[in-house]
Amino acid sequence: MTLSVLLLCCVGTAVISAVVDDPEPARTGTSADKAAQPIVAAPAEPTEEASAQAESPAPEPSVTSVPSTAASPTPSSAAAAPVVRVTTVTERAVIRHGERTVKDSSLAEGKRVVRTKGSDGVRTLTYEVTTTDGVRTGKKLVKSVVTKQPVTQVVAVGTKKQSKCDPNYSGCVPIASDVDCLPGSGNGPAYVRGPVEVIGEDIYDLDRDNDGYGCD
Repeated sequence: MTLSVLLLCCVGTAVISAVVDDPEPARTGTSADKAAQPIVAAPAEPTEEASAQAESPAPEPSVTSVPSTAASPTPSSAAAAPVVRVTTVTERAVIRHGERTVKDSSLAEGKRVVRTKGSDGVRTLTYEVTTTDGVRTGKKLVKSVVTKQPVTQVVAVGTKKQSKCDPNYSGCVPIASDVDCLPGSGNGPAYVRGPVEVIGEDIYDLDRDNDGYGCD
């Protein structure tokens, strides 16, 4: 009994001594030890600029507007091109006739007689007419032809001197509705002082005695 207690005491003391003994210090400086121990970096203290950036809201992404190709005008949707047309137009213009005068000694002085009647001519004009959207924008003469020649009018003008004396008498007997001798009782309106020779018809009855002389 005494031996058992003693053994128990010795075993317990050995166990306690093993538990309370200081552990053997770990060896350092070997590559195995460095590989076995991970290195943890301490977090850096935030600066004021980093704190401000962290507190400010993140900028929103910018959106660039890209024009839609569907909205841009195309040749088919643009204004229609103007319609230009060129046509040929024919017009007629009148050519006024001229007048020419000729002297005629068989006509009394100042008398006018038309010998050839005048007529107007015709000129045919051809134009190129340009229209834009139905509105005339140009007119160009391309051809001019006389299709009818004008005829000049010819007028004869008399140059014969007209006597103021009646041709039925030799000596100047005025031409009037009636002629009486001076002096006399006739009432005129014209008068003649004789004698005058009757060489034609005694239209004024001046030769009363039919001797071929009047107012004698």
